[in-house]
Amino acid sequence: MSDDFPDTLTQTIGVLLRRETEARVLAPVIDALADTFGRDAVVAVVRDAIVRLAREQGSSLAAEYGDGADAFLETLQFWTKGGALEIEVLEHSATRLDFDVTRCRYAEMYRALGIADLGKVLSCNRDYAMVEGFNADAALTRDETILTGSPCCTFRYRFPDPGKKP
Repeated sequence: MSDDFPDTLTQTIGVLLRRETEARVLAPVIDALADTFGRDAVVAVVRDAIVRLAREQGSSLAAEYGDGADAFLETLQFWTKGGALEIEVLEHSATRLDFDVTRCRYAEMYRALGIADLGKVLSCNRDYAMVEGFNADAALTRDETILTGSPCCTFRYRFPDPGKKP
């Protein structure tokens, strides 16, 4: 199953509401499966599935928007819709996109649901895989996240120089 972006569901309700809906369904399913198979094993399977979906999302986004820093910045509209993320762009060029997330309503939602540990798997976990699907030569460094208690999430993307041939 592909989770292509932008899709009509995401365009209509936004990513935040979509993630909340998914979490409200997945959390009790994960708990039920954990009773039989063990929590670590079930979470590992869910994590791997989320990573696969995120790579597919990244690839779909790149096919529609392009695979450079400018295009990636444009795609952030889906995750920031309705104030879901408040970001401060620190640097933006053809090869860099550095920003901090100063408010993350995704983290707030996972905490309010009592599943902050699953929030890392269901949301934060996607970021590296998505950029990998978006551009296999791009890289993300993120040393801090709000969900783990930091005051901000530090996103530092590096993209290949569009003027240089590989």
